[in-house]
Amino acid sequence: MDFPKPKVEQFFQTLVIQDFAVSPDESQLTYSTNINGAFNLWALDLPHTYPYPLTTINQGSHGIQYDKNGEFLVVGFDNDGDENGQLYAMAPAGEPLKPLRVKEGERHMLGELTKDGKQLYYTTTKENPTYLNINRYDIEKDEEDTVFSGKDAGTFFYKLSPEETTFTFVKHFANTYVLGYVYQDGQPVRLTPETEEQHTVSDIVYTSDTDIYFLTNYDADRSYLAHFSLTDHTFSNVLELERGSAEGLKYDKSNDLLYIIATEGVVDVLYSYDLKANKLQEVQTPLDVLEKLVVAESGTLYLLGRGATLPFNIYQKKSGEGWKQLTNHGVPGVNREEMVEPEVITYPSYDDLEIEALYFKAKPEVDNGHLILWPHGGPQASERKMFRSLFQFLVYQGYSILTPNFRGSSDYGLSFMKMVEGDWGYGPRWDNIKALDYFIENGYVDRDKILLMGGSYGGYMALLLHGRHADYFKAVVDIFGVSNLFSFVKSVPDHWKPIMQQWVGDPEADYDRFVEDSPITYLDGMTKPMLVIQGANDPRVVKEESDQIVEALKEKGTDVEYLVLDDEGHGFSKKQNEIEVYKRVLNFFDRFID
Repeated sequence: MDFPKPKVEQFFQTLVIQDFAVSPDESQLTYSTNINGAFNLWALDLPHTYPYPLTTINQGSHGIQYDKNGEFLVVGFDNDGDENGQLYAMAPAGEPLKPLRVKEGERHMLGELTKDGKQLYYTTTKENPTYLNINRYDIEKDEEDTVFSGKDAGTFFYKLSPEETTFTFVKHFANTYVLGYVYQDGQPVRLTPETEEQHTVSDIVYTSDTDIYFLTNYDADRSYLAHFSLTDHTFSNVLELERGSAEGLKYDKSNDLLYIIATEGVVDVLYSYDLKANKLQEVQTPLDVLEKLVVAESGTLYLLGRGATLPFNIYQKKSGEGWKQLTNHGVPGVNREEMVEPEVITYPSYDDLEIEALYFKAKPEVDNGHLILWPHGGPQASERKMFRSLFQFLVYQGYSILTPNFRGSSDYGLSFMKMVEGDWGYGPRWDNIKALDYFIENGYVDRDKILLMGGSYGGYMALLLHGRHADYFKAVVDIFGVSNLFSFVKSVPDHWKPIMQQWVGDPEADYDRFVEDSPITYLDGMTKPMLVIQGANDPRVVKEESDQIVEALKEKGTDVEYLVLDDEGHGFSKKQNEIEVYKRVLNFFDRFID
């Protein structure tokens, strides 16, 4: 029997998983997903894999954690994408929610419950919106105190020690400058040796009350496994990886193993490290990108991840067994074979710096000959082999997609990542242009068949490329992109402001560069049709950024469409909004197909 070809609308129904947690006895797995069209908490009663709802509030999750006895959960939610997380307690059976730390306009970031479930450590903007406080809330007494107050950098709680006598935290001076500390005997103790060289510390774990393992690129370009002794305050480099940079770390107490997630460009690799045998071993996974790993008390692994043609799914791996898929999220009616795996391409930039890019080539039977350039967001992030329904449905419609990991992208070492700091608009811009030149010169695309789309920093880059290199493009889509560096650095959340000078620059000291690198400077060059998309509640790139560019272009008579989503922030939390945006993008680009 013959069936009609699946319609592109089926890509719109792909599900996302934001976060998950497993109960201490592994009888329940709770996760945040958009099965009903908006994000709610759902659960599986393991070993069964049929999901059932726990909440109906239609809001995105900002943390999920069981208490040590599995009697309740602490969960975080924001409001329509405003990113102001509020903390609630919830029974494993689901609603109603009991407010724990809730205050309008403030952000509460879930930390950790004590073993008795009576006290909650968390990070908050309350009373210290710029540098943040680490607070301890007594749930029984309804009392709280500040255990550490940030004074020189954004301060974030990390982990309690096994006996709850110390805790770790980080100070975030910049995305490439993050220092780790342990709070011991009323004093913060730094985990890495004193140095003037900037570096990062991430994913700190205790293996005992006196032993801390963590990941750092101290005195190196890529992160490795390090150890800190609370007994004598000594630091040691434990293990450097042959492949990739260590970015995720979990401890398996039952087997005395550390699990390390390493990033290697566009893919991830999972390792186990036997602390007693000093042995590193690669653990095969069914995924290209590993989003979150949970190690249960039994040693069973739970892994959330995705691949280029595989949406978010959760897997389980018991000792001595293979991976079992617990969720079964795919594109309804579309097999993975019908989607496109990207080709990894490297090319030289204007200064011969090697840049890696992903190329999603439309299949011959649908190829319309047009290429969409996608500068990724961040900018200190990267495009990886991870499922984006936006990509796959556009490729399914005949568009090819090129997404360069330009200088400043993460996952290529600290020095590469630092290249965008104080240079948002020159080096990365030319990396994108040289990607197009490489594709044109090597016959991948005709120069008159290129389109441009980006979100967040990618939206900024789309605007800047449009203003300075409009001759490359037929049409442009900007999704919540920065239009004016002067207004952007003033409007970001307060706890972002300490990093802005290193990240972007100083609007007074770097006035000329701010003018040169602001897209709004190049209104006269923005001659191609545009679609601008913005979330009204976006706290990162506020609506004013899109408003000012749209108003200025309309005054000049430029062909510009503007879509504002009143109940969204920096992304799309509601399926109906996502569908509206994707349809709008497709209809907009289809206007320019010859």
